[in-house]
Amino acid sequence: MKKIVFLLLLSSVSSLGVQAQKFGYVDMEYITSKMPEYTKAQSEMDQFSERWAKEIQEKGAEVDRLQRAYMAEEVLLTDELKRKRQNEIREKELEAREYNNKVFGVDGMMFQKKKELIKPVMERVQRSLEKVCSQRRLDFLFDKSSNFVMVYTNPKHDYTDYVMEDLGIDTKPVAASGTSPASDNNNQTSTTKKPK
Repeated sequence: MKKIVFLLLLSSVSSLGVQAQKFGYVDMEYITSKMPEYTKAQSEMDQFSERWAKEIQEKGAEVDRLQRAYMAEEVLLTDELKRKRQNEIREKELEAREYNNKVFGVDGMMFQKKKELIKPVMERVQRSLEKVCSQRRLDFLFDKSSNFVMVYTNPKHDYTDYVMEDLGIDTKPVAASGTSPASDNNNQTSTTKKPK
């Protein structure tokens, strides 16, 4: 789907011909990994996910326990008790399935929690992206870390640092402890220059 959209974008750009378009890209994965509020939100999401997955596992284990107990006692049960136990097992299976859908379904609790925790952070990033595009007069800005495959990217079109600066995130690489000043100088010369 993204490839089709990209091809449509390229065809519309090529049809304009005369007017030059300015492109750029950012690495959203890198940007969000440097945002403490995103990392915190992601950690909270992981905790909720683990807790809910454990609850679902426990419901599944309860169904398994009931099935094993039924199979062990089946020969001793009357037809009436068999039906009663089978209904109980089906109800527990249905309950487990419904709870799984309630948590991990399309509009489930996980989706709602993600919206609650991550959406504000991503809206802040989006405002920053729009600001950088406006300031740098970019017509298109791509996400290098998305499923969209970028075979080659010229570092002069990388606007990641601008977005990080706008968000107040330190763009300087953290030096490993115990490095010599000479190695720090080498690191400084290898950084890419920002596009104009």
